[in-house]
Amino acid sequence: MELPDFIVKRKIKDFLEEDIGYGDITSNLIIEGRGPKGKAQILTREDGVVAGLREISILFEFFHVKTSSKKKDGEKIHANDVLMELEGFTKNILQGERTALNLLMRMSGIATATFKLVEKVKEVNSNLKIACTRKTTPGFRYFEKRAVQLATGDTHRFCLDDMVLIKDNHLKLFSDIPALVKKVRKNLSFSKKIEIEVTSPDQALEAAKTQVDIIMLDNFPVSDIQKTVELLEQNNLRDHLILEVSGNITPDNILDFAKLNVDVISLGYLTHSARSLDVTLDLDV
Repeated sequence: MELPDFIVKRKIKDFLEEDIGYGDITSNLIIEGRGPKGKAQILTREDGVVAGLREISILFEFFHVKTSSKKKDGEKIHANDVLMELEGFTKNILQGERTALNLLMRMSGIATATFKLVEKVKEVNSNLKIACTRKTTPGFRYFEKRAVQLATGDTHRFCLDDMVLIKDNHLKLFSDIPALVKKVRKNLSFSKKIEIEVTSPDQALEAAKTQVDIIMLDNFPVSDIQKTVELLEQNNLRDHLILEVSGNITPDNILDFAKLNVDVISLGYLTHSARSLDVTLDLDV
């Protein structure tokens, strides 16, 4: 998943306009003209997984600053590693510094958190997918989900038109699951999957009998997930669908869920609670 440069540029241009405002008054008062040419390095102060190097390289193109990546997106990095070298007018480097670091810190933090969880669950279930959700920062979803993917996580839905996801609030409006799935399937394109979010083992069985593609067990305790799996297996329905678990899953309890016979664990944690990675830019003139 990688958007074309011109789309990424449009998004980054908005970020830069927000940060620059009507100009960098500090640099404009201190540095005459564009200032001297100089070099800079972007370094990490801690171990992790880097994501966002492509994006900040595109960002610095706006300032005619040359970039040379020393690592690849999705690569493991260690404290004091040089991630990128820059060369251009010092004022231009400084204008792009904060936005570039914000992008890199946020994306690398998400990638690091994702990679840790992917590696953690491999110990007990090598076939399990770790996915993020739509609990993303408005305007920043592409970058957050790309960071998840770079760390070998799954992006899940990008937006509401990706697939049908019948949630609990939909069921409050239309509680008859077989009739609802039939209604949806009648006008749905063959290219779209149907997922339904259920709240009990019996409801999961009812949904499975409609031959939906994915069932989400939302906020299920471990014991109820196990009961659901057994119920589906007894009815020869388990192998015909994707089973996703979600809700209140954290790095501390994820292994309890990974040990079960499920296919996907989705966590809002990856995009709403992952800590930014500590990176810095050092100017060399």
